[in-house]
Amino acid sequence: MADNYSNFVNKNPLGRKIAGTVGLPKPPVLRRYEPGQDLTTGPVAIGSFDGGNIAKALTSIVESSGAAVLTATPESTYDKGSLGAAVYDATGIRTIDDLESFRATFAPAVKALGKSARALIIATPPAEQDDPEAAAAQQALEGIMRSIGKELLRGATANLIWLSRDAFDEPEVLASPVRFFLSSRSAYVGGQPLRVGAAPVPEVEDWRVPLKGEVAVVTGAARGIGAKIAEVFARQGATVIVVDIPAAGESLAKVANKIGGVALQLDITAPDAGAKIAEAVARKGDKLAAIVHNAGITRDKLFVNDDKDRWGSVIAVNIKAEMAINATLLDPSLPGGLKEGGRIIGVASTSGIGGNRGQANYAASKAGVMGLVRAEAPELAPRQITINAVAPGFIETEMTAKIPFATREVGRRINALMQGGLPVDVAEAIAFLAEPGSAGVTGQVLRVCGHSQLGA
Repeated sequence: MADNYSNFVNKNPLGRKIAGTVGLPKPPVLRRYEPGQDLTTGPVAIGSFDGGNIAKALTSIVESSGAAVLTATPESTYDKGSLGAAVYDATGIRTIDDLESFRATFAPAVKALGKSARALIIATPPAEQDDPEAAAAQQALEGIMRSIGKELLRGATANLIWLSRDAFDEPEVLASPVRFFLSSRSAYVGGQPLRVGAAPVPEVEDWRVPLKGEVAVVTGAARGIGAKIAEVFARQGATVIVVDIPAAGESLAKVANKIGGVALQLDITAPDAGAKIAEAVARKGDKLAAIVHNAGITRDKLFVNDDKDRWGSVIAVNIKAEMAINATLLDPSLPGGLKEGGRIIGVASTSGIGGNRGQANYAASKAGVMGLVRAEAPELAPRQITINAVAPGFIETEMTAKIPFATREVGRRINALMQGGLPVDVAEAIAFLAEPGSAGVTGQVLRVCGHSQLGA
């Protein structure tokens, strides 16, 4: 559904004039990814504390992606709005006083960020520190990042990467996450910390089509977010098997035809759903590289008025089916099963983080998805299989279009970007997690919510 308010104040001359005159909020027009687009809108300023542990690697990643790099220091000056991104290697910060050096270097760069620019901090997990002050200083960086994200204007965002100490000597694990956060693919991802650990990263000939030659499965793909996930995966080179219920067969076929994929009509709650998915993959002559558990339903009712059927149907589709399908596909002897080094991505929700009135069943299922990925990540690590989830916030879909007007407007505006996201924003985040280069990201929940206040 169109955001009429944003269109009025951004595209209508009268709307722009009224907004400027009376001080109405003006949601920014976000820069979203298009093939061939530059990584950033301008140069990238990279700073570090005391030389940093991975500053050189960051410079290499950015330069190899085609962006110019400037060295950020407390003495650096920049033209207003000139920077496409500001990046800081804070992995060496050990004391609270060290944060002043960070402020002195990073603040001028952040002040010079342009439209849809990015602020990115690289830190180390507080739990890995060997003394309380170092842990406090590193944790402080998350608070700083979240605050910066709520101060930025014109579609700019701020995020943080927790880089495990055991990955300092394996900077290749940073390449994919850094490119994602700096690019327009992360247009609606803000205020997020993401942990990256050591892992073998496969060689990829062309990072623009990292899934070339691979097979991926997307459930709930007949429309909306699922259809867009399938499109983005196809853009990245994958052969996509799109799955949805038989009643959505016509729409599913249209999606498959559009991307050159395969349509599989299937009730994912059926006992043999995992086996049928594997059979479809095997017919393509390969193992499965990635599965996206996007299928989901809502059956809203106040908790005290809910019933067994309404509760059970949501739990069955949104979490139990995912668990059963995973169990089948993780059999290493199964033709068409998930390959070693494969990817599992679940779709959670900010409702599972902050709760939502009348959605106790839905929130339970989506929180369950988060718990599942966190628990299974260490179990799958020996096979180099990663499992993660995205948690969308307010996304403009057919479902959110049915929400009452006042509630819908609150959902759109209660985030730092003052607008709802688009299905493609969720799709881009999922595709990032499916990339071979994201091998160091597992057991994580990445919110796609425009830096929402919900659950913050």
